[in-house]
Amino acid sequence: MRQAASVEARSIIDLRVGATITRMQTLGLQRLVPQLKDQKLMSYGPCQFPTLGFVVSRYEQVKSFVPESFWFIYLSVARDPRNEEDQTEFTWRRGRLFDFDIAVALYEYVLENAMATVTKVTKKNVKKWKPLPLTTVELQKSGSRLLRMAPKKILDARPVAEKLYQDGFLSYPRTETDIFDPQFDHAALIAKQVVDPAWGGFATGLQQGGYAPPRRGKKDDHAHPPIHPTAHAGNLTGDAKRVYEFVTRRYLACCSKDAEGFETTVEIVSGGEDFYATGLVVLARNYLDVYPYDKWGDKALPDFEEGQEFMPGVCELRDGQTSQPNLLTEADLVGLMDKNGIGTDATIAQHIQTIIDREYVIARKEGATTYLVPSNLGIGLVEGYSKIGFERSLSKPQLRREVSRLKNNTISDAYSQILLGRRPNA
Repeated sequence: MRQAASVEARSIIDLRVGATITRMQTLGLQRLVPQLKDQKLMSYGPCQFPTLGFVVSRYEQVKSFVPESFWFIYLSVARDPRNEEDQTEFTWRRGRLFDFDIAVALYEYVLENAMATVTKVTKKNVKKWKPLPLTTVELQKSGSRLLRMAPKKILDARPVAEKLYQDGFLSYPRTETDIFDPQFDHAALIAKQVVDPAWGGFATGLQQGGYAPPRRGKKDDHAHPPIHPTAHAGNLTGDAKRVYEFVTRRYLACCSKDAEGFETTVEIVSGGEDFYATGLVVLARNYLDVYPYDKWGDKALPDFEEGQEFMPGVCELRDGQTSQPNLLTEADLVGLMDKNGIGTDATIAQHIQTIIDREYVIARKEGATTYLVPSNLGIGLVEGYSKIGFERSLSKPQLRREVSRLKNNTISDAYSQILLGRRPNA
C-alpha cells in the first residue's frame, strides 16, 4: 500500500508542479518577450527540465573548451627488418606531458640512450564478454548509436518495437530486467531461428554445443523478462527489420560463449623511460560471429624475450592537443538520464522527444551522427532558473532524484495514511 501511495503521490506532485509552472512560464514569457508570443507552449516538467539541463551543460562545456598542447615520446620497431613500414608501436608509460621543457629533456635523454631492453613479457588468455540480456534503456541507446534511430521511434507503437511486440515477434519491449529466469526455455527460442538465412547456421551451432547460459545482470523488475525474439520473422522490411535483427542477434549472442583470445604484453625500458606494447590473437570468436556490433581483432606482435636488447626504428617527440567533448547524442542522453534516475525505461524517450518538440533542443545531423544542440530558448530557460538561486536547481537531476525517493520519506507516509482514511502523524 505504501509503495502504491508513493507512486500516486509522485504523480500528483509532478502533475501539479508541471501544470502550475508551465502556465506561469508560458504566459509570463509571452508577455515579457515579444519574440515568444507565437510560441504555443513552453512547458515545464520535473523530468523534462533535467533532461534539457544535461544538453545545455554539455553545450556549455563544448563552448568554453580551450585546447591544451601536450607532448609524448613515440617509439617503434620494425616487425620485419625487411619491411620498415610494418612497425610495432610502443606506448609511453607516462602517456603525455603538458610541459614542453620537461618533455624535451626526457626525449633527449632517451635519444642519447636509445638502446631498448625488454624487461617483461606477459602472456595470458583473455576473454571479451558477451553482451548482457537486453533492457529497454539499452535498446534505446544501442538503437540510437548503432541503428541511427531516435529512441522515441524505436519504442513508438506505429513504427517499430511496440508493433513487433503486438505482432508476436518480440517480447514486451519495456523492461528494466537484464536477468533471465533460470527456468527460461532458451532451446525453444533458438530452434525458431535455425531457418533464418543470415543467422540460422549460428543458431544451429548453439544447438550442437555452442550454447552457454546468458550472463546475469543486476536488475530485475519482476514483471517482464529481457527483450528477446519470440518468433522468427522473415518478411520484415525497413526499420522493423533492423530492430528485429538487432534484438535477435543480441539474444543469440547472449546464448553463446564469450570470445576467447591470447594477449601478449611487452614492457621495455629505453633511456630510463618505460614503454609497452600489447598484441592480441583471437582464438575463438564465438558470440562475435553473430554480433557484428562488437569489434575485437588480431594485433600481432613479434616474438620478444626478457633481457633482449634492440635499437628502436623510430624515436620521436610528437605533439598533440586535447580534444573538446562532443555534443550529446541521443544515446549519450539516454545513458545520463538512466544513470541519474530521470524518467523510467518507458518514459525516457518521450522526455527527449518533448524537449525537441518544444524547440528547447535541436537535433542536428553531422554525417551519420545526430547531435543535440540547445536552442536560445532552451539555454535561456536553464540560465534563467539557475539565476533565481533555488537551493536545488530545476535543471539539475538532484531535485528529481529526491522526489523519486519519496517512498522512503514522510511525505509518502503521510499520503498513504490519508488514503487509508487516517490522520497523518503531526
